[in-house]
Amino acid sequence: MTATPRSRRERPAKPALTREGIVSAAVAILRAEGLRKVTMRRLAQELDTGPASLYVYVRNTDELHAAVLDELLGTVGPAPAGGDWRQRLERVLTAYTDMLLEHPGLARSALTARPSGPHYLNLIETLLALLDEGGVPRERAARGVDLLLQHATATAAEHAGEEPLGGWQAVERAVRGASGRTHPHIAATADDLLSGTPEARLSWALQALITGIEHTAVPA
Repeated sequence: MTATPRSRRERPAKPALTREGIVSAAVAILRAEGLRKVTMRRLAQELDTGPASLYVYVRNTDELHAAVLDELLGTVGPAPAGGDWRQRLERVLTAYTDMLLEHPGLARSALTARPSGPHYLNLIETLLALLDEGGVPRERAARGVDLLLQHATATAAEHAGEEPLGGWQAVERAVRGASGRTHPHIAATADDLLSGTPEARLSWALQALITGIEHTAVPA
């Protein structure tokens, strides 16, 4: 016997669409399938609706990716206890970098994404509070936050995902093979140019930036 189709009235009602629900579903797709699959069409399929319904809450894919980034910024957390303000500032920025490294596509997208949600504001507030704790003048802190996040984001984007075959090895061969006659400075510092783990290099860079922010006046 052929089963009698269920009336639409008998089917459970779909939950109402909300921006929060849309972003939550997008984050789930990101974690399971990667950022390339976080599209309006794929999201509509996940939520059992049409893509046009989503545009009421999210204007386009770029805004969706920015909202996903903001949601994941909530995992960075507040400033940790213990240590001086510089160490705690570095740990917050390292946590931000690590979060991006877990999602290679998002790390690259974050170079141009413009999150503006509550978790982004919380992160900025945390960074400004730590710089204020260190006595960094307000105008330097304001410029410095942007610089620190730019570097952390670029670092994550550079190291996220699989490296092209032989990419780093080619750079290393070029640096170590540089002639002392034509490139004396490279030849003299080849070991230093290539030394250090990614974690150690990020730590040094962040501390160098923090010191520069602390001591470099903003032009009037």
